[in-house]
Amino acid sequence: PYTTLFRSRGLIVLVAACPCGLLVSVPLAFLGGIGAASRQGVLIKGSNFLEALSKAETFVFDKTGTLTKGEFEVNELLTADGVSEAELLEAAAYAENFSDHPIAASIKRAFAKEGNEIAAERISDVKEVAGHGIRILLDGAEVFAGNEKLLGDNGIAVVPAEKPGTVVYVAKSGSYMGCVIISDTIKPEARQAIKSLKQAGVKQTVMLTGDRKKAGEAVAKELGIDTVYTQLLPADKVAKVEELLAQHTDGKGKVAFVGDGINDAPVLSRADIGIAMGSMGSDAAIEAADIVLMDDDTTKIAKVVTIARKTLVIVRQNIVFALAVKAFILILGAFGLANMWEAVFADVGVSVIAILNAMRMLRVK
Repeated sequence: PYTTLFRSRGLIVLVAACPCGLLVSVPLAFLGGIGAASRQGVLIKGSNFLEALSKAETFVFDKTGTLTKGEFEVNELLTADGVSEAELLEAAAYAENFSDHPIAASIKRAFAKEGNEIAAERISDVKEVAGHGIRILLDGAEVFAGNEKLLGDNGIAVVPAEKPGTVVYVAKSGSYMGCVIISDTIKPEARQAIKSLKQAGVKQTVMLTGDRKKAGEAVAKELGIDTVYTQLLPADKVAKVEELLAQHTDGKGKVAFVGDGINDAPVLSRADIGIAMGSMGSDAAIEAADIVLMDDDTTKIAKVVTIARKTLVIVRQNIVFALAVKAFILILGAFGLANMWEAVFADVGVSVIAILNAMRMLRVK
């Protein structure tokens, strides 16, 4: 009789201890969270990224193409003494002729609007200085177009522009010609995106840009961003993200980076969560990112953060519920106070309830 009793209790304990509820409901909750995000037009490449996003406390944004439209237009031409606007624009357009950067495209459009065409045979010995600008020979004369550092490194003094916007300084034959003021348009949803993230409990928002300080600070102030770092090269952006990651070495907070360009790929890979623009973003950025906004709508970042946090709440609910019920039935079964039907409930019943709870993610709003 004792053998039969122990066998009976052993079977009850064995059935109650079956981990089906955990093995099915937890992955299903993450799957529901990924599905809820996909209905918002956001692609999440794995459940581990959804979990990391729920812990994100710092969001870092690239400026051009992410918070702004990346549609540059020439606003103003500031010329040096004895230089006409036509001469300044011509030198800048020829210098930027072989560049496909949006800033270069805006200068070439402005030059074309004046009824001009670029004669490529006048250009020779083109040299790009990464992150600073371009140097060419135009009809044999040396032309520089880029930032203040480019001209300063070549012994050319510039007159700093005090107006907001991206500034391209131009020099020819060692003489300063003036500068081209170019502006970018802020995306209409960008301010709401930053506001929604703060309402969702994000502690810090940061913007990284290669623009000069005045232009970057003007955009950050308009959008309500906490911290802005300007005049950064692609490698500098990685270094800044490294600094922010070092502030979260306790593992409690995560750093997310949002970008769109090919230069953002290293930063997207280095951050805890990389978020890329799916429509306007480069292929390299999309490949390196963990999360992709298919329609480039940054307001959906806060929505996905909410989805991620709700997913983790449901996962914890399922784990606690399953373990609590199983532990209770196991104790009763060990003392002979639970029968086989109660053990089946601890297995199948808990699984069904946990699955139904996980399915709530499919109806999240």
